[in-house]
Amino acid sequence: MSKYKASYAIQDTIYIILGIIFSAFAMKSFLVPNHFMDGGVTGISLFGHEVFHWNLGLLLILTNIPFIIMGAFQISKGFAVKTALAVIGLALAMQFIEFPTITSDNLLVSMFGGFFLGLGIGLAMRGGCAIDGIEVLALYTLKKTSFTITEVILAMNVVIFLSAGFYFGLETALYAMLTYYVAMRTIDYVIEGLEAYTGVTIISGMSEEVKEALVLRMGRGITIYKGERGFMKDSYEVSHECDIVFTVITRLEVRKLKNVVHHIDPRAFVFTHTIKETAGGVLKRKIAH
Repeated sequence: MSKYKASYAIQDTIYIILGIIFSAFAMKSFLVPNHFMDGGVTGISLFGHEVFHWNLGLLLILTNIPFIIMGAFQISKGFAVKTALAVIGLALAMQFIEFPTITSDNLLVSMFGGFFLGLGIGLAMRGGCAIDGIEVLALYTLKKTSFTITEVILAMNVVIFLSAGFYFGLETALYAMLTYYVAMRTIDYVIEGLEAYTGVTIISGMSEEVKEALVLRMGRGITIYKGERGFMKDSYEVSHECDIVFTVITRLEVRKLKNVVHHIDPRAFVFTHTIKETAGGVLKRKIAH
């Protein structure tokens, strides 16, 4: 167990360090030189830096302090300690590491600044901390009000973007929205996983043949739920026990699986949903494409 704990600690540390470097790179090479804004706590810090010309690293620490304290109560003290160290590390990277200015093209700054910032924040979250603490505040607000996390984050960012529009003009606010959108999509991609698997549920009167085909012909692991099928409008009282088959496949195998099932039972009910990350079980490596 101690070996596994040490391995996870090393992995988390690497994620956090990479998160700090990518976040600092995004701000010093794209956002700050071009006076760009973002959403969240990072956006608040950038706004203060642009309006009052305060040290950005110090602002990042000060604006994150309330969220670090909230994180200690809402999540765990370990999370708060990790977050505090990550934010201090980011402030030091902003202060002492020199990054070149990559471009002054507004669209490129917005897209790639958002991408690298989202990559950094996502990697830090993978490591068990939060460089940008807006979601911690949203979690706290969720427990105190009836608003969802999405609504809280949206409301905070509306205030930030309106302030940016008031002080720096509508164009800056629009680019800030684009930057934030790209960052959020990148964070989702990093946190939820690079693997894009598909969960497939199959309800069929020929479940034995379906199970055999999935396991023996396609080499997939399956899970079986016990259920009942039937309950049609014209024969509501009639139902039959059946095995509901669930499996996880890669995106490129979806068509093949549907063809296999359709060949066995054209009337089988098959539905799919995306699974962003998987671990354990019987899974093939994702086909390169």
